[in-house]
Amino acid sequence: MDDHEEAGVRPSDCETVLRELYAFLDGELTSGRRQAIERHLGGCHDCIGAYDFEAELKIVIAARCHDEAPPTLRDRIADALERLDTEP
Repeated sequence: MDDHEEAGVRPSDCETVLRELYAFLDGELTSGRRQAIERHLGGCHDCIGAYDFEAELKIVIAARCHDEAPPTLRDRIADALERLDTEP
């Protein structure tokens, strides 16, 4: 019996949790979905490890990445988005 079976965790649950991990970290899930993921993380060593890594990575990126895009790049992106809005 592996760790997943002992904890009552199905591999498909892990796939779903890992797919939704960024939305979970960003607070973009419904209350019910958030609670389901929290329950899963409480019983799954593999997923809590992935959660810990991604949460720490998010903190490091937020602390170290403060560069702004150059105005010319922002203008090019705005122009491209405007063209997309006007295309049929």
